[in-house]
Amino acid sequence: MDHRLPTDAVPAWDGNVAKARSLQTQLASRVRLVDDHPPLRRIAGLDVGFEEDGAVTGAAAVLLDAASLAPLAEVIARQPTRMPYIPGLLSFRELPALLEALQQLPETPDLIFVDGHGIAHPRGLGIAAHLGAVTDLPTIGVAKSILVGAHEDLGPRRGDRVPLHYKGGVIGCVLRSKDKVRPLIISPGHRVSMQAAPDLVLACCTTYRLPEPTRRADRLASRRDRGC
Repeated sequence: MDHRLPTDAVPAWDGNVAKARSLQTQLASRVRLVDDHPPLRRIAGLDVGFEEDGAVTGAAAVLLDAASLAPLAEVIARQPTRMPYIPGLLSFRELPALLEALQQLPETPDLIFVDGHGIAHPRGLGIAAHLGAVTDLPTIGVAKSILVGAHEDLGPRRGDRVPLHYKGGVIGCVLRSKDKVRPLIISPGHRVSMQAAPDLVLACCTTYRLPEPTRRADRLASRRDRGC
């Protein structure tokens, strides 16, 4: 990939939780919730899985043609896991391997769908927002469950959506991507607006609950495609 990624995007883990939370707040201030992405030619999906009882982090990256959603490339980057699981700091654990996988893609994606949250996070920095803040690439978080926030009742049909509220503000939306299936939690990560994020996700949903970029990355990260 021709996009230059930062070499110091994730500092070495020193066990200082307060320092990591402070860094999250600093990075969250870089996030821009405006539609500032190029015309969509290439879309990427990213996901992370842990192997060997958590000792290895495996990040999957899939590149798709934006018009047809046909897969163009897929890679897996595996690294020793650098820190333990700490609630609210998961992005620090996942990001090193994700950055390596992203770097291995043959082209820079115009938009990245990340399996996880964007700003729908206690300090506004889920994995999609963290990735966007350090790479300055447009990102959207596509999560399967709520981390923080509450919402009103959601209609049963594809495309139905309601805002996700947290501490008096809107941090994303709950989106029904397929009739009568469990909804997705959509939140912008960086350089995508709150209004556009669910429509971009819905445009990539075909016959499945998950949009194609993260569906394919999820399959790759969980190794369900091995041997296929």
